[in-house]
Amino acid sequence: MTTAAERASDQYRPYPLGDGLILRRARAADVPAIVELVAPMVDARILVPKERVDYFEGIHEFWLVLELQDDGSEVLAGCAACHLIWSDVAEVRTIATSPAYRGRGIGRTLVEQVLADARVLGAKRVFCLTFETDFFSSLGFEVIEGTPVAPEVYVELLHSRDEGTAEFLDLARVKPNTLGNSRMLRTL
Repeated sequence: MTTAAERASDQYRPYPLGDGLILRRARAADVPAIVELVAPMVDARILVPKERVDYFEGIHEFWLVLELQDDGSEVLAGCAACHLIWSDVAEVRTIATSPAYRGRGIGRTLVEQVLADARVLGAKRVFCLTFETDFFSSLGFEVIEGTPVAPEVYVELLHSRDEGTAEFLDLARVKPNTLGNSRMLRTL
C-alpha cells in the first residue's frame, strides 16, 4: 500500500519526451522561471498580465516542458495550465514556449496534456483566448461567438473574479486586454 507522501510525490514525476526534454507538473520553485518565460508575451500583450501571487496560487494547474542539462539543472522550454471554469468547462491558459524551443512540438504536447487534465476533471469543453488560431485549430478548437453556456450558468460565472472567466464570457471590462484575440473552444 502506498503512503500519502508517495502518492503526492508521484504526481510530480517527470515524463521523458526524448531529446533531453521532460514533461512534469510545476512546483512552487518553478514560479520565477514561469514568470520570466511569459514576461515578453505579457509585454507584447499576447498574454494577460498576472501578479506573481496568481502563479503561486495556480501552480498546481501548470505543466512544464523542461530540458535536462548535463549538470542536472533544468531549463524551462514551455508551460501551460488547465483551469476549470465550471463543471464542464476548462481553460487552456498561460501557454508559452521559449523562442529557443519553438517548432519542436512543445506547445502541442502541453495543450494535449491540458486537454487530458480537463477530461479527468470532468470538463466537456475547453476554452482558450489566443492569437494563434491556426495552431489551436489544428488541435480541434473552433472560434466562438457569444457565450456557449446556459443563461443560468452565465449568471453564476459573472460572480467569478478570475480574468479568464471574464474573457470566456467576453465581458467589456476585459476588452483592453483581449483586442485582436480569438475566443476558441474545443468539445472533448
